[in-house]
Amino acid sequence: MTERVIMAGFGGQGLLLMGKLLSQIMMEKDYHVTWFPSYGAEVRGGTCNCQVVVSSEEIFSPLVDEATTLIIMNEPSYMRFSPRLAPDGMMLLNTTMIPTVDPKSDERIIGVPATEIAADLGSLKAANMVMIGAYNRIRQFASTQELLDVVKTYLTGRKAALFDINKRAVESGSEFVSSVKK
Repeated sequence: MTERVIMAGFGGQGLLLMGKLLSQIMMEKDYHVTWFPSYGAEVRGGTCNCQVVVSSEEIFSPLVDEATTLIIMNEPSYMRFSPRLAPDGMMLLNTTMIPTVDPKSDERIIGVPATEIAADLGSLKAANMVMIGAYNRIRQFASTQELLDVVKTYLTGRKAALFDINKRAVESGSEFVSSVKK
């Protein structure tokens, strides 16, 4: 098994955290994992992406030329990374931020209004958790509880108060794709 993921959007959308969460879960399941972040000097508001490779075999490069999964949070990232989707790959699009793409036009695209769902929950910053919940539900790498346990390890100290909103966001993303993928 090898999963090559590119997560891309604006800095501040929590892409690097999504990559860390996936990496941590899969390391705990004894897979080989690489996590390769990339962000511009502006960071918040600039471009940001991370590449995660998960494999049951040794990984020879952390770079993803052809992604089995793209998780795209904004339109500039869609324009840049969509050509790198493998022919049999899957793309999760934050349709709140990418209104120009019709997910129904390509069966490999799954539209998730992550920012809208997060706003309805009370925090725009939770859009990344909506997407990781959706992604995990589709790929079924871990149970929702295992994912939440890892989220909790990253939300300590002052950030511990954010666990409830992030929990609801993960669950909402999971529920959203369950209702769409029937």
